[in-house]
Amino acid sequence: MSLLKVTNLTKKFGTFTALDKVNLEVNKGEIYGFIGPNGAGKSTTIRVLLGILKATDGDVKLFDKDAWSDAVEIHRRVAYVPGDVNLWPNLTGGEVIDLFVKLRGSNNKSRREELIKKFDLDPTKKCRTYSKGNRQKVALIAAFSSDADLYILDEPTSGLDPLMEQIFQECVFDLKRQGKSVLLSSHILSEVEKLCDKVAIIREGTIIETGTLNELRHLTRTQILVDTKQPIEKLAELKGMHEIEETEQGLSFQVDTDQMDQVMRHISQFGIVKIESAPPTLEDLFMRHYEGTEKVDVSGAGGAQ
Repeated sequence: MSLLKVTNLTKKFGTFTALDKVNLEVNKGEIYGFIGPNGAGKSTTIRVLLGILKATDGDVKLFDKDAWSDAVEIHRRVAYVPGDVNLWPNLTGGEVIDLFVKLRGSNNKSRREELIKKFDLDPTKKCRTYSKGNRQKVALIAAFSSDADLYILDEPTSGLDPLMEQIFQECVFDLKRQGKSVLLSSHILSEVEKLCDKVAIIREGTIIETGTLNELRHLTRTQILVDTKQPIEKLAELKGMHEIEETEQGLSFQVDTDQMDQVMRHISQFGIVKIESAPPTLEDLFMRHYEGTEKVDVSGAGGAQ
């Protein structure tokens, strides 16, 4: 069952096309990764979903309601965490959490306390004293304390240390177990790969690839390290071979996954002594799409656009 459906979403700012016929569909109980480099259009898409921006063209539905005209009703069922959280400076973290939770009609005190402890937040401090990481914790605790149907998380771990990122991932898995849906926008590929059932890759306002991780992996390369009794001949002539180099441990190369069978058959003729393979990652796929284009930041540094 589809909770969120975006069809041919186009958003223009004057003559600039920020989003060009974007299509997304998030089903019940699904964690959907929405990835791309900074400036690709992730946050613009999310602002349209939340009814903050009006689409220039296309159809944007959440719970079968229009994102722009039914925004107030939609917000009752959505929890949102931005990548850069601004809070009321004179309220404490605990007061802000309570305010957001009450707005969504939830009142699960034990869940709130459990999350405050997990995220190691002091809820008695004024928000103006919080670091970026602590402001992010307030937003995450408020979202995860709420009984929403859809969680829209836009670069949610921005400013968190690795331990807190781990807690965040555990909370997302909890939501999945409860049958909740999550749209996770990120440029931290390892985070998306751990959490998501499906992925859409956006580049310069256009979706360039979408599917489950298994469906996308056929487009990626597997890293192989092999040591053989005899030197391997004519390896470079095989289809799907990349970055062949001699190392102290043996011959290292990358192979397109759909060519793996014929490559393995070829090298087995030379007497395999040792072989290691590293499975293709989302990062491999991501970089393949950006080869020969602009340099991309996939390290986890920087803000979202």
